[in-house]
Order: sequence, then structure tokens, then C-alpha cells
Amino acid sequence: MTVLGIDIGGSGIKGAPVDVGRGMLADERLRIATPQPSRPEAVARVVAEIAQHFAWQGAIGCTFPAVIKHGIAFSAANVDRAWIGTDGERLLEEATQCPVRLINDADAAGLAEMRFGAGRRRKGVVIILTLGTGIGSAVFTDGQLVPNTEFGHMEVRGKDAEHRASDLVRKDKELRWKKWAGRINEFLARMEALFSPDLFIIGGGVSKKHEKFFPHLQARADILPAELRNEAGIIGAALAAGELAGRERRV
Repeated sequence: MTVLGIDIGGSGIKGAPVDVGRGMLADERLRIATPQPSRPEAVARVVAEIAQHFAWQGAIGCTFPAVIKHGIAFSAANVDRAWIGTDGERLLEEATQCPVRLINDADAAGLAEMRFGAGRRRKGVVIILTLGTGIGSAVFTDGQLVPNTEFGHMEVRGKDAEHRASDLVRKDKELRWKKWAGRINEFLARMEALFSPDLFIIGGGVSKKHEKFFPHLQARADILPAELRNEAGIIGAALAAGELAGRERRV
């Protein structure tokens, strides 16, 4: 079964059809810059453009950098605050004329990693952390997602964790890998004290360079780099929309 997955970010919107049985892109992905300002109607037009590029007529899964409940955005990270309170699913369905499933971006990446990546066949509590402009998080208990966690906003030394340990902070402060890893370790220690995970999966673009900082990470839980990297959001979005696609096929 093939489902269109679209990953909406603060700087770019990427999409491709996904073979959800194999967890692979079924076509070359298309990336379009996120409109500025990234108001709901402008973003919806880009999503519709991607759907039209692939001549898509079925279910669509979309990630979004926000808390998403029943299709509605309750926050907005790196996108226009006009999204807060917007029924994103309805907006995107009207723009694409397709059924849409909207999901938090880190949750989508987590779904992909748990099905096809570093978390496959892992039981217990698994926490996926995406280190980028901020810190995204997804939590799974025996393979079941606990949606909309925002652990990047957990307080560490009087600040949001993402204001101390994100990849953006590493770049802005020109931190050496070992020193940055020390900040990540503080965050992981706080997470372990509260949730006692069995596995941390570290994602985000910086996971491509995991060999530079993983030797300095410390935790009681196992720590693994994400495997799907830049494709995780697209694949996870498609997985989230798979139920819609299956329903269409049964009708």
C-alpha cells in the first residue's frame, strides 16, 4: 500500500509517496521552501502543490511541529502562531481534496523508527529525541505511542532543555562535541529519573554525525542513533495515515 507522506517544517515542506509495507519512499521526494510568513492558508497551498505534483488522490499523512489533538494544532514551533487553534486536518483536506491525518512531527519520526528503524522489535519504554532547532520527543510503551510529549521544554538548569542541548545551541555557541554531549547527558539523566526508559533513540540531522558525540553519551538505558534520518517524518506521516488509506480500500 502506498500513502503520500508530507513533512511540514519551519524551513521546508517535503513529501513523497511511501510504500508503508516496506517503509521506503516510492518516488523521489519533492521539497518546497516553507512560505514566510508560514500562515495556515499559505502552508496549505504548498501541501496541495506537493499532492498535485504526484497527482495524488488518496490518503495523505502530514507532520506538523505542534501539539496535535484531533487534527487541531494547540501550539506552534518555528511556524506562524496563527496555527494555534486551527483545525489543520480540515484545512489540508479542503486544500488537497483528500483525506488527511495530521500528526506531531516527532511522533511521526518515532512511528517510523519503531516500525522500520532503530526501535523495531524493542519492548519496554523507548524515548526518541530529535536534536535540531529544538528538541522533539516521542515516547513508546511496548510499541504504543504516547502522543504529544514535549520533553524539549523540560527544565534543566532553569532553562528549557532545548535551549541548552539542541543542535542549534551547539552551533550557535560553537560547542565542542564532548562539551555538547555533556549537556545532552544532563537532559538524559533528568529523563531517566522520571521515566526509566529502556532505550533512547537520538535523531535529527545531527544523527548523521553520531560517531562524533555518541562516545561521550552516558545513560543507564541503551542509546542508539536513528536510522531513517531525513526520511523519518515522511515515512511516519504515511504510516499514521495508513488507517485512512485502508478504510478507502475497503469502501
